[in-house]
Amino acid sequence: MTKTTHLIKLSVGTEDIADLDAWYRDPRSQGPDGLPRHVTRMWPKREAELLNGGSIYWIIKGVLCCRQRVVRLDEVQGSDGIARCAIVLDPTLHRTAPVQRSPFQGWRYLSPADAPPDLARARSGDDDLPPALSAALADIGLL
Repeated sequence: MTKTTHLIKLSVGTEDIADLDAWYRDPRSQGPDGLPRHVTRMWPKREAELLNGGSIYWIIKGVLCCRQRVVRLDEVQGSDGIARCAIVLDPTLHRTAPVQRSPFQGWRYLSPADAPPDLARARSGDDDLPPALSAALADIGLL
């Protein structure tokens, strides 16, 4: 039986979850099938685990705060002719319990045991708190 793994990635230049959602709804970030995708240089070595129910967890302004399910991995050619990996994503963003994370380059694997839980659906429509405040409240157990 194949295990599941996730990816964790910084969403550079994104102000909040709504900003990330708007970016992935823009046709420039979508593939020919209309699904959003994130193009990266490296192909995940743990592809089978990622495609077995994995998600990409997004860090916005130092706070891990949402995820998108990974649908598949496509090979794409960059304008420089170099093959890259397009991580094709489900368009639905799932808000998660906020967790502060230090910056890093690229992406990292995230085990299911270390992944923050999704917020209850009743809370998914809550207004976004500033990321620093959300993380501080989570650290003291109020979120």
